[in-house]
Amino acid sequence: MTPKSVVIEVQQLRKSYGARLALDCVALDVRAGEVVALLGPNGAGKTTTLSILATLIEPDAGTVRIVGLDTRTHRAAIRRRLGFVPQSIALYPSLTGAQNLQLFLRMHGLDRAAARDACGKALEAVGLADRGDDPIAILSGGMQRRLNLACGLAHQPEVLLLDEPAIGVDPQSRDQILRTIRGLADAGAAAIYSTHYMEEVERLCDRVLLIDKGRVIASGTVAEVIATAGGRPRIEFTFSAEAPAAWYKGIDAIELPHPAGAAGRVALALANVDAVPELLQRARQVAGGLPEFSIRTPNLSDAFMTLTGHSLREGEPD
Repeated sequence: MTPKSVVIEVQQLRKSYGARLALDCVALDVRAGEVVALLGPNGAGKTTTLSILATLIEPDAGTVRIVGLDTRTHRAAIRRRLGFVPQSIALYPSLTGAQNLQLFLRMHGLDRAAARDACGKALEAVGLADRGDDPIAILSGGMQRRLNLACGLAHQPEVLLLDEPAIGVDPQSRDQILRTIRGLADAGAAAIYSTHYMEEVERLCDRVLLIDKGRVIASGTVAEVIATAGGRPRIEFTFSAEAPAAWYKGIDAIELPHPAGAAGRVALALANVDAVPELLQRARQVAGGLPEFSIRTPNLSDAFMTLTGHSLREGEPD
């Protein structure tokens, strides 16, 4: 595999469940050494995409190539070369961590001695070298998440498919998981990282695909995706009651959508920060005093809300 070669290639991917269109013409590619985020709310199609790439389900249309192999015709060969970390904990609770790892490694064809060696390296990689002999039942949720990751990477796959591997974990476990994934990518693996936590994306990922309702709505680096959404500085006011309509009329600003139940909150994307003094004066007049406000540069969550009209964490389960 040459450096920076395309390892994952997806074209015009479609998948329906009955009348519900889960994926609509999804296209993406990932190169060796890259971590690409699949970012979107629950129900956006992230898990369906990863399940197709992992050869667990078949698409209705489109093509998927992993390390140059078509998933429809080379399923067994592809599975030997990828690691899939599901959102659910995929461990046998009656076994220890080391026993789980060695079982998965034997399934990948390693002999007993090689499996023991790879098990030790995987436990060390996720910071659990001293907990391998503990039963799964006594490990914390964060440790189980780390072990879940270890089971997906212990056989040193060329491709990593990660479905919210750090969901609901403590900060220490989250940090360990992200550092482990980054290290694998730096060593040449290609990874797709599904999440709806944009702070993970900004720390870990080289590129981003924003997905909503089964469609890719933006892609690129974090900065490029934010620019796609306008990239304007944002000012947000919190009024004690609903502000009058168009109280900022005449100022070059765009009102942004806000989460349901956020009565009294007004977020504006500004063409120029020079408009801030005038906005503050008008807000003071409307509220009978200066309301609470904040000014900041836009982030991925802002970009997603601008592009879709709702937040990253809204939606139905995938």
